[in-house]
Amino acid sequence: MTSESRLVEGAGFNNAAVLHMVCGKIASGKSTLTARLVKDQRSVLISEDAWMAHLYPDEIHTLADYVRCAGRIKAVLTDHIQSLLAAGASVVLDFPFNTTDTRAWGQFLFRTVGCEHRLHYLDVGDEICKARLKARNASGEHPFQTSEAQYELITRHFVLPAPSEGFDIVVYDETGNVRSRSANDIGLSE
Repeated sequence: MTSESRLVEGAGFNNAAVLHMVCGKIASGKSTLTARLVKDQRSVLISEDAWMAHLYPDEIHTLADYVRCAGRIKAVLTDHIQSLLAAGASVVLDFPFNTTDTRAWGQFLFRTVGCEHRLHYLDVGDEICKARLKARNASGEHPFQTSEAQYELITRHFVLPAPSEGFDIVVYDETGNVRSRSANDIGLSE
């Protein structure tokens, strides 16, 4: 029996656990939202930035470095996250679910366990994100400094979630308020 089949059998597709994922550009408010979700939902928070900062200090200088290290973290955490969900614990992932590939990983997590999920999309424009990024860099509180050039490079890979991806989407505006609970309601389309 594979770990995947054990998780599905153990979850029974009647699990109260919810997997929360966040999608939004750099400095759109993903970490702020995940902190709020953990408090409101009494969930377990797993932060990619925290893992990256501890496991790969001063090793992430390029997008390729990030992709390599993030892939390793996801490989290590997949079974752990699924075990938490199968045990009935809701999980909030402070990982950027900003591409179809990263969202496919999220789908694998919740579909294998058979639990509920939410994709929280922060619809925040570039000007606001860049202003927040500048303030975040100046504060020194975030484990990573991101230049405007890096912002532009990374943002080129950002892909809006599409209804065809099959997520339960909650959309937030730049103030962090819920604007919509459906990709179709806000015009996210193919």
